[in-house]
Amino acid sequence: MGHHVTLVERLDQLGGRAQVFERDGFRHDAGPTVITAPFLFEELFQLFGENLHDHLTFAPLTPWYRYYFHDGRSFDYGGDLARMREEIARFAPEDVAGYENLVEASRRIFDVGFSELAHRPFTRFGAMMAQLPALVRLRADRTVSALVAKHIRHPLLRRAFSIQPLLVGGNPFSTTSIYSLIHYLERKWGVFFCMGGTGALVAALTDLMRRQGIEILTGADVTRITMAGDRVTGVTLTGGAHLPADQVICNADPPTVYREMLVDGGPAARRAKRPLPESMTKYSMGLYVLFFGTRRQYPEVAHHTIWLGQRFRALLADIFDHGKLSDDFSLYLHRPTATDASFAPPGCDSFYVLCPVPNLQTDIDWSTAGQELRDRIVAALSRTILPDLENHITGEFWMDPTDFRDDYRARHGAGFSIAPIFSQSAWFRYRNRDPHIDNLYFVGAGTHPGAGLPGVVSSAKVVETLLRERAAAEAG
Repeated sequence: MGHHVTLVERLDQLGGRAQVFERDGFRHDAGPTVITAPFLFEELFQLFGENLHDHLTFAPLTPWYRYYFHDGRSFDYGGDLARMREEIARFAPEDVAGYENLVEASRRIFDVGFSELAHRPFTRFGAMMAQLPALVRLRADRTVSALVAKHIRHPLLRRAFSIQPLLVGGNPFSTTSIYSLIHYLERKWGVFFCMGGTGALVAALTDLMRRQGIEILTGADVTRITMAGDRVTGVTLTGGAHLPADQVICNADPPTVYREMLVDGGPAARRAKRPLPESMTKYSMGLYVLFFGTRRQYPEVAHHTIWLGQRFRALLADIFDHGKLSDDFSLYLHRPTATDASFAPPGCDSFYVLCPVPNLQTDIDWSTAGQELRDRIVAALSRTILPDLENHITGEFWMDPTDFRDDYRARHGAGFSIAPIFSQSAWFRYRNRDPHIDNLYFVGAGTHPGAGLPGVVSSAKVVETLLRERAAAEAG
């Protein structure tokens, strides 16, 4: 588009939550590990006349996820429909047709929620109102859990097919059913792993940016967004350096931007600081992420495993509503060595285990809770899918919500910014362009359309549309 672009990153390497950790010969992707809607990444390279597949390999996964239930049963969820019917029939033959109806319901939501809404700017209320009839028809006020329960009868399968909101920071019992489109999105394009990890994707995008002359500053923290009148004029870094700018695009957490970076900016900044009152804002849960290697391999463990405890709705209520760190938990296990042996030394496995926990709007003392939760998780996995883990674990460390607050400047240490409830979606979410400051833009999990890799990349497409509209208006 002809702009000179400077990318400012407060960490020492690009990627944000998609960091890479190297410990004792083991590699760990810190954040997102699931690639869906791969065409979004292909488009990024095509914009510059390049082919993503000359730089990266996206490997399809089978199964997509393996669910492990508290009673010892497992359920493989994947792209082979015949296999899916067999898996569902092992639990409840009558739910085979129900699942197919669920996918069809997901397709109808996808046709609106992704195809029509995900890449559309919601800077005017009229844009939201134009989509309201479709959202009402699709019962967007209904939750993901309610939609699944309409089609699936077996309680364990209901849990399995309701889990997707947790991957974008939401409680299935309060997240708008718009997010049920994930079912069809996965079935339409599949689920992939980027060989070399998400860090390899970040590295390839970094190289692409450098080939295009983008200036990259790492270890550079923004302390203030500067303003003159009703416009931003640039950013000030720790240490006092000022970078002037005609446009500022933030992929920092919007609540943090408004409460910590827009200071002394005059009336426009004061109006902008109140897009979502803190007392009315619902934040996503926090995350506890345990990284470790094992001195043996667990070949029976899938690349992605969802380990579900005995409680489900009550556990989620503890996390999202009561701010309680329970003795029990449910987990997501990432075993990249199931697909890519480079993540661990020979004969070993690399893991991370993600455990949803309350965010920092609680009195949990993570200086002690982190070790206690680690011990309970390791003991539970050792009793079930990772036998004798206590004697084979090595190179372990963890992140808790305080790290998300300190490393990523995430408000309340929330893992996915604000929660994906209906009253915080589309026009009601943080806007991709500030309504009062017309050259301040937002991309990332906290803005429209939401968290998850497809969501955050789609937010960039929305901002591109807004920038092109602005350029056309100025030219005209």
